[in-house]
Formats: sequence, C-alpha cells, structure tokens
Amino acid sequence: MSLTPRLDDELRTGDDPTKAILSESSLNSKHLCDYVINVATGCRHGCKFCYVPSTPNIRARPDMLEEEVGVRNSQKEWGSYVLYRDGLAEKLDAHLERKRTWKNTEKGCGIVGISFSTDCYMDGRAGGITRGVVGALAKHGKYARVLTRNPILALQDHDVFEDAGEHVVVGSSIPSLDASEVGAIEPSAPTPEHRIRGLNEFNERGVRTFVSASPTYPTLDRESLRNLLLKVSKCDPAVIFHEPINPRAGNFEMCVRAARENGELKLANGLESLQNIDQWVQYAVSHLRAVQEIGSELDLPIHLWPDKELVKRTEPPVSDWLTAWRERQSPENFAGRDTPADDFPELP
Repeated sequence: MSLTPRLDDELRTGDDPTKAILSESSLNSKHLCDYVINVATGCRHGCKFCYVPSTPNIRARPDMLEEEVGVRNSQKEWGSYVLYRDGLAEKLDAHLERKRTWKNTEKGCGIVGISFSTDCYMDGRAGGITRGVVGALAKHGKYARVLTRNPILALQDHDVFEDAGEHVVVGSSIPSLDASEVGAIEPSAPTPEHRIRGLNEFNERGVRTFVSASPTYPTLDRESLRNLLLKVSKCDPAVIFHEPINPRAGNFEMCVRAARENGELKLANGLESLQNIDQWVQYAVSHLRAVQEIGSELDLPIHLWPDKELVKRTEPPVSDWLTAWRERQSPENFAGRDTPADDFPELP
C-alpha cells in the first residue's frame, strides 16, 4: 500500500506497486521494440483516443487503481491519475546484471520501448525515472526507444541521451500541425510545434530522432499531410511512421465528444463519419497512399502502419499493397536493423 494519494490540480498521484521490470512486447510487429518499460501507470495527457486504458495493464487491476488513487472508471478518468515507479532504474540495472537471454526479433531488433503505456516525460518526476532507465540500458549496451509528447522536457536530460550515443533514439507523436484540433483530443499534451522544436534540438545535439505522424485526422487533406511531413522532416528523423486514426477503439466516441465540446465541429463531424466502416476504409487508404506518394516525392524515410482490419476490408491490389507494407522492414537505421534497399511497395 502506497502513501495516501494527493490531489494536485485534479491529478491523483501515488506509488506504483507493479513488480514487473521489463516486459516482452508485441510492438515488434510495428518495428518499434521487443521489450517495454513503463515508468508509471496512468498519464497526465489524457488523450481521448489512447488505447492504454483498455489494455490488461489497466483493466486487469481495478482494485489496485481504486485502492491507490481512488479510480472507479479507468477509461473515463484517464488523464487524472498517475502512479509512479520510483526506483525503477536501480531495479532495472540489477535485473540486467542477472539476465542471460535477450529477445531480438527481425522487426523489434532487441529494442526497449520507453514508455508505450504512458508518457515518460509527462512531468519532472516521470522524467527523473526515465533518465535513470535510459542510463541503465545504455550501461548494459541495450537499445532504447523513447517516445514522448514532451521532448522539450526530455532535453533536461540531454547529457544522458548524448552519452548513450547509438543506443538511444527519441521521438514524438505528431498527428497534425493544427494545435486547436490536437488540443481538443489531447487536452493536456504539449502542442505540435512544441514537440517539433524539442526534436529539432535533439537532432542539433546529435541525438537520433524519429516521428510518429499518427494518428492522422480525417480533416487533413493532401496539402495538410504534405505540410506535416515537410515540417517534421526538419528534425532529420531516422524514420517517419504513419497511421490513420482507427474508429474501432472503444473510446472513439470520447474523441468525437471531446472535439465537439471543444468547438472543433469539423473534426468532430469528420471523426463521426469514420464510424461508417466504408468511410473509414476510404479515408485510411487515401491517407496511406498520400503519405507514400509525398514521402517518395520528398525522399523521406516513411514507414506505413496499415491496420490488419483495413487489409481484411480491402481487395487486391489494394490489400496486397497494404500487406506489403505490413511485411516490409522499417528504413530506420538503428539497433543494427537490416534496412530495405528496394523502393516503396508499388501503389495500386
């Protein structure tokens, strides 16, 4: 049992009793990592589309969440509670000293993802834990992928990233350049411009970067997508991942409602239209096609993430094209990855 949680600007915080230190991950299917480490349970940002509250890590522990921070509905209260894993770096260091085997798949490359169920730089306390985790992994020669919507805050630890050298890459999710639309469904996360500025500075310091241009919204036309890719390319990312937003998640209705309540009616209506599966297929294929075409035009290291349901909902040659992307190796030159030498899969 942790200390009594406190109310801090409506954020309930406590200590995370999780025993697991390093967990194997299926995110190798997206060329991200073979392991994950999460520095906390819960997240300040409260992104409405976030899949994490529906995962076993949250759903399977309702009693713990209620006991530690008074959570009764983990999905609806997402963004209002965080349990931190202080001391994680020391435990990880000891764990790595003992560990004799290491998962290293063709797509995951033995990389450790930090953090894919929370934002590891959502605040200073989480950042302090992350600093130690990155240092411990580098000490043991392990590769770390740091994903944060707050790379400006991560710059407080630039020395650790610089010391880690080839063993670390830092990136951010940037779905759109429209700060109002992004703010409507990512209510407490930094603006897209803020994220890009942070990645630019990391790049200037010689730290490898990556971008997840996802999940892109139905309000983005081809010109908007081009502007987004041009903007994020300035930080010289090793890869730009892309994925359209997926309406199948149980919390998608919360995205629609948040956009509407924040006055982003075009976004709300666009999102709502995607609940029609045929509309979603048309939009998703259109965005994926446009990003590949723009990436080819601008000579960018694009990697598309087509949803497997999208593959099922399409016919050849479109489904063949999407499948080729799901099977294709990422172009990211990191962790000894065998990057593809051929061109992008042929457009249908």
